[in-house]
Amino acid sequence: MAYTTRRIGVVLFQLGGPDTLEAIEPFLFNLFCDPDIIDFPFARIGRKPLAKLISSTRARKVQHHYATIGGGSPIRRFTEQQARALQLNLAGAGVDARCFVAMRYWHPFTAQAIEQLQDAECDEVVLLPLYPQYSSTTTGSSLNEWRRHFREDIPVHYVEPFYHHELYLQALIEKIDEALARFPNPDRPEIVFSAHSVPLAVIEKGDPYQRQIEETVELLMQRGEWANRHRLCYQSKVGASKWLQPSLHTALRELGVENVREVCIVPISFVSDHVETLGEIDHEARAEAAHLGIGQFEMTSGLNDSPAFIAALAELVGTAIGIDLGRERGAESLAAAAD
Repeated sequence: MAYTTRRIGVVLFQLGGPDTLEAIEPFLFNLFCDPDIIDFPFARIGRKPLAKLISSTRARKVQHHYATIGGGSPIRRFTEQQARALQLNLAGAGVDARCFVAMRYWHPFTAQAIEQLQDAECDEVVLLPLYPQYSSTTTGSSLNEWRRHFREDIPVHYVEPFYHHELYLQALIEKIDEALARFPNPDRPEIVFSAHSVPLAVIEKGDPYQRQIEETVELLMQRGEWANRHRLCYQSKVGASKWLQPSLHTALRELGVENVREVCIVPISFVSDHVETLGEIDHEARAEAAHLGIGQFEMTSGLNDSPAFIAALAELVGTAIGIDLGRERGAESLAAAAD
């Protein structure tokens, strides 16, 4: 049964990633040219030269991360999988939807997604940032880029931060339980939640990211009902300015000093596997943990196209267009049971 005759365009926003080693530097240049990332007095004049300097220096530092995961970021592949799975899920719920991927710093860019959206002749648009927690450096930047390019006169809806959505939390709990099950005693390893860091200057301007990350951890620990000790840290700092602490490296050193020998890392701010998880955590941090005497080191896999996560995204899209897909599906299940 169709719940709407409107064709809904759903735009999934992500940061993107270089698909080859040669693309690393131009990807980073695009990132550091973003005024939502780099802002300072006279930035209009100095931003591009600074971005060129940082990107060339940073590219050399991170190239080995990409080399260890196959020579490029898999984030586009995983995000396109999520888009296809979401479109099928919505179709199964009676929603005529077309899902498109808009990357912020590498292909397919937002302008490309808008062209595809126009070709699909959609009646309404739902903007779905794939960042569970809001930050001006992620969601804010993606939406600013959207506003710079989109000129169509059709209704546009926006999905709010979804870090507290029950199905999203359930999807994460499933991944954590899977990782803990790989330990001899699942109650013993320390759970380390690792979030992408942001500059302290961003937080001091009122950005809610840190608070929402901390709330996500609290909600997961409450719902997961694990007896394990846990802590929160941050990763992927760039430059000399102050960023959210403690770092993942600091957390690992502290665990080593405390003689913790089993660690389960949960990438808490990411919804798909990419260089920060596969390279920084599962390769670099794993090697560091072994050097520190941590005997078993496990990382939860990305949500990617997890059925629970895709169902969460579908419910979020439904809410944005005024349809309670959770209730509709529940009613269908009850009707089927009655038959």
